[in-house]
Amino acid sequence: MRIFITGSSGFVGAAVVRELLQAGHQIVGLARSDAAAKVVADAGAIVYRGDLEKPESLERGASEADAVIHCGFNHDFSKFKANCENDRKVLAVLGSALGGSKRPLVVTSALGVLPPGIVNEQTRPSSSPNPRFATEEAARTLMDQGVNVSIIRLPPSVHGEGDHGFVPLLIKIAREKGASAYIGEGLNRWPAIHRFDAAKVYRLAVERGTPDSYYHAVAEEGVAFREIAEVIGRRLNVPLVSKSKDETAAHFTWFAHFAAMNFTASSQRTQQELQWRPTQPGLIADVDQPYYFV
Repeated sequence: MRIFITGSSGFVGAAVVRELLQAGHQIVGLARSDAAAKVVADAGAIVYRGDLEKPESLERGASEADAVIHCGFNHDFSKFKANCENDRKVLAVLGSALGGSKRPLVVTSALGVLPPGIVNEQTRPSSSPNPRFATEEAARTLMDQGVNVSIIRLPPSVHGEGDHGFVPLLIKIAREKGASAYIGEGLNRWPAIHRFDAAKVYRLAVERGTPDSYYHAVAEEGVAFREIAEVIGRRLNVPLVSKSKDETAAHFTWFAHFAAMNFTASSQRTQQELQWRPTQPGLIADVDQPYYFV
């Protein structure tokens, strides 16, 4: 298949490109900058110049593809809500380009849009205070219009060498504060997956997924936050400390909401339907590697 991928030079997207090329697909990767174009070209994919901030620039890439995978997202948290709303526009363009056909559109969402607790692929928030829910609302609209859409929800930690997500932010905070902290007893849990395991979910979703499906790219249902903090503290040789709820904002600043997240997520249905099993190292084993602390 000829597959158009947004976010193709990013941490997850680059792994998806690698996985699909190895499976024999032709990949067209969106690149906004010269640096991104080099990453895409060096991987062996075709470079398509465009910009998520200009959704109309994506139309041709999607219309000429046999399938589209939307991995791209602007993670500038200073304008997080605006970026989420822009994702609605991006999906509208991609969906319009694929409308009237059975060509699949695989959309990236986040498990954080779901309510706290135990969640699975059938869990549906009727609404969510998380602005990222805009993506699922837009995808649901396309489903209702008959577009062949499936949604992949990613956990708070998609880890691996080159990670620049939540764990590196925790490491940065621990360095700056001189302590690796957790909240209360540190028993709140984060689901996790290695990026190469996540890439396999994307490939299988585009190859054999069914319309209107929700998939969870989850290898570990929930890792205790204290375990993550322990590794960081040991690696940085800084104290491991507990913070009360009142102290959380001062220590974690804007990241406090994410540090407090607490839920477990099942991928049982995803594993059964896509015949997928995670094989890469778990979060704790992966974070306990030198490349996270260079």
